[in-house]
Amino acid sequence: MVKSEEQRISSRTNLRGMAGLVSSVLAGACIVFALPPYSILPLGMVAFAVLSLLLRDAAPMRALGLGYLFGLGQFVPGLFWVTESFQVDADRFGWLALPAVLGLAAVLSVFPALACTLSARMARAGLPLALSLATSWTGLEWLRGHVLTGFPWNLAAYTLADWLPFAQVASLVGSYGLGFLLVLCSALVGLAFRAPARRLQVIRFASATAIAVTVAGFGVARLALSVPSSERGAHIRVVQPNIAQSAKWDEGSRKANILRLLSLSARPGDYDILLWPETAWPGFLAEDTGARIMLGWLLPKTAVLLAGSPEREVTSNETVYRNSVLAIAPDGSVLTRYAKHHLVPFGEYVPWRSVLPFQRLVESLGDFLPGPGPRTLAFGPHPYAGIAICYEIIFPGHVVDDAIRPDWIFNATNDAWFGASIGPKQHLASARMRAIEEGLPLVRAANTGISAVIDAYGKTLAMLDIETSGVIDMRLPRPLQPTLYARIGDWSVLLLILCFWGGFAFWSWRNKSILKGEFS
Repeated sequence: MVKSEEQRISSRTNLRGMAGLVSSVLAGACIVFALPPYSILPLGMVAFAVLSLLLRDAAPMRALGLGYLFGLGQFVPGLFWVTESFQVDADRFGWLALPAVLGLAAVLSVFPALACTLSARMARAGLPLALSLATSWTGLEWLRGHVLTGFPWNLAAYTLADWLPFAQVASLVGSYGLGFLLVLCSALVGLAFRAPARRLQVIRFASATAIAVTVAGFGVARLALSVPSSERGAHIRVVQPNIAQSAKWDEGSRKANILRLLSLSARPGDYDILLWPETAWPGFLAEDTGARIMLGWLLPKTAVLLAGSPEREVTSNETVYRNSVLAIAPDGSVLTRYAKHHLVPFGEYVPWRSVLPFQRLVESLGDFLPGPGPRTLAFGPHPYAGIAICYEIIFPGHVVDDAIRPDWIFNATNDAWFGASIGPKQHLASARMRAIEEGLPLVRAANTGISAVIDAYGKTLAMLDIETSGVIDMRLPRPLQPTLYARIGDWSVLLLILCFWGGFAFWSWRNKSILKGEFS
């Protein structure tokens, strides 16, 4: 039976529709390989260029589906390392590994879906698609970082984390602003290939080139003018014990774990600040006077130990716990402390416990209580420290105390949950972006890696790789003057977006002959 012309047209339309859906998934997957540890820069631009082409002339509902599939392509492989954490207690939680990752990806994919729908509606109203997509994508990334505790993991800007000249713009507009510029530049290039007129094609390519050159030029200049680290900075020692998560709280391994921490800490050499990872001490260090006095013997006369340790407080009704970093003096006293304020949902606490019938997905003491928020610690004659425990380092603009600016950031973490997967490498990329945004050096002490010393420009000066033990001995890099982003935070992102929309409005006003919607 010969197909009618209508049937052939319908078949081709369906094939093109399916090809678009598959292309959206593959474009999202490109993001994973643009991120560390792969850092294939062109793939990040290809991903958003393809997405912009798919959204061209797309109805809002189709844009919703395309965005959702793009999100699944990005988040399922990009977060698959989460499955490693379920294998620590595989007998209880192993079966949940795949459903948990798929469920997390399904929820997170709502954000790119909404971004694409919004940009499609804006384009149908005659607004430029490239600018609409960049704006809506940035807005929804910001919401992803704030709604329901927030989860700003693998932001678009992090595809540039290993490309330091491009990453330096984060000192002005943060990671959200840098992501805006990346998406805008990529979308302009993609849409240039489908421009209805030669003139428009040239304008789009020229605009993308101008953005890229300006961003790179600023970064090259900033790095060229960078100030070398001080030779007189505080001498730090970072300890990475490499204790497997399965052995970390095992009572039979407790003595061996403590001896490993002590032997690494006691290596020959002088230092001012000794740094241990998150929950390094297998117990309640604040309550153990004998242990603190013993640790004090390790320290030079004016040195201090910053050690991760859980804390507990017994009230009349219950016992509450906190995930803390303690500052220990040579006499064993606790000089000051910091309690983690941004806790991991379902890991350190169960949100809406009275409503949700879930339990924590890890074995621990109980639900942790959050601390008061970002805080600068002062201890003796040493540089002021801003503390971020593990998960907290992924939140742009929520690491440094606004009232008292620290001289450096200490990121105590335990990524042993995730083995040798790409998760710890992605985590390190977030930390490096915080250093650039704030203009502050950052020191990372990780249980199984990756420990690192990072300067205020995001350069990794020293590093201990995953699943190795050792120490880093070096001078603390110097801080910079507060960056624009450090001063005004995410307001800089809003100003950036408004400048581009204002520029487009002015350009359109100067070009009256351009038809409404030509740039969509």
